Amino acid sequence: MEVLSTKENILILIKEIKAQNKSVGFVPTMGALHNGHLSLVRKALNENDEVIVSIFVNPTQFNKKEDLEKYPRDLECDINLLKTLSNNNIIIYTPSINDIYGANIKALKFDFDGLENEMEGKFRPGHFDGVGTVVKRLFEIVKPDSAYFGEKDFQQLQIIKKLVEKFQLSVKVIGCEIYREENGLALSSRNQHLKSEQKKAAPTIFKILKEAKEKFRKQSAKKITDWVIKEFAKQKLLKLEYFIIADVKTLKENKIKSSKKSYRAFIAVYADTVRLIDNIALN
Repeated sequence: MEVLSTKENILILIKEIKAQNKSVGFVPTMGALHNGHLSLVRKALNENDEVIVSIFVNPTQFNKKEDLEKYPRDLECDINLLKTLSNNNIIIYTPSINDIYGANIKALKFDFDGLENEMEGKFRPGHFDGVGTVVKRLFEIVKPDSAYFGEKDFQQLQIIKKLVEKFQLSVKVIGCEIYREENGLALSSRNQHLKSEQKKAAPTIFKILKEAKEKFRKQSAKKITDWVIKEFAKQKLLKLEYFIIADVKTLKENKIKSSKKSYRAFIAVYADTVRLIDNIALN
């Protein structure tokens, strides 16, 4: 397993791989890897000759400096986890901030046709400019055939697909099913910050999402939303930030259901200072 930390070295290796007509799968991460990440890498390995996993904590997508500073980092642990999947067909790219941004650590401004203004965009202004900047840069460096992203960050997935469309990038963006713990909690690097009582309470998020899906068959989005708000009002350890039923394509909140559209329910919840997000397909 090769671990490369500079753009120059990764470009040389990618050129060699492409010269052999081998396909390249790409899984961009911020490290603190868990089984959810491994599921993406596993799918990439099944569908490509070589897989590049980037580990880079991107400063421009954090709204709060303290969130960036406390983001978990353990490269040795991440490498050992990836070795459990393959020791030969995975290349790890660990760029420095300078490698990605040079001297100008600043996010570009993007227009994602309004996708960036919904849900997470309302609560984390500028977040998707940071995401778009780093993903576009990584795509330009790695030049993958396919890139893999989890559906837990569904809004991010849709935005990256829009990024590829707008800039006509030759990469296929593949969304992968949410990887969950046995109790239903969506895996996230943030979960490790949960205290034991919060870990017991957190599966309630997915339980409520599943009930919302059942209700969606017969009830209006407003009625379901009101019910979700009331359910979280009963929770002592979980605080609802938002619950939205939205059109999958536009991510705009649903007002009137249409049989011709696909919908998902999106949720963000705080367990003290730990922010957890999740979503579920409704139809």
